[in-house]
Amino acid sequence: MDPLDSLFARLARSTFRARFRLGPKERQYCIDKGPEVIDRHAADFIASRLAPAQPKNDGKQTPMRGHPVFIAQHATATCCRGCLQKWHQIPQGTPLSEEQQQYIVAVIHHWLVIQMNSQ
Repeated sequence: MDPLDSLFARLARSTFRARFRLGPKERQYCIDKGPEVIDRHAADFIASRLAPAQPKNDGKQTPMRGHPVFIAQHATATCCRGCLQKWHQIPQGTPLSEEQQQYIVAVIHHWLVIQMNSQ
């Protein structure tokens, strides 16, 4: 079984995480920009908002809407360092490694693909 399958099965059991969906505007944005651009946006958001050891406004740095990646971050528990520790076992208080950042982008990408393929 793919490690992401186990993660997504756990996320599906969370009523909070499972309620997130892409709306028509976000779906269209993904179509217009394409996966490479969306992945770059995700990488930039992760690098600037989550990668530092002590992110500014940690726990409140990810908006609930406004970009498909933000919605995906809440759906996948990659929105703050506390959620990263709880759901992904990525410890707080140390900068994210390049490998950890790539993993987070892969999780976000996976959720977005699922969303884009539903409906």
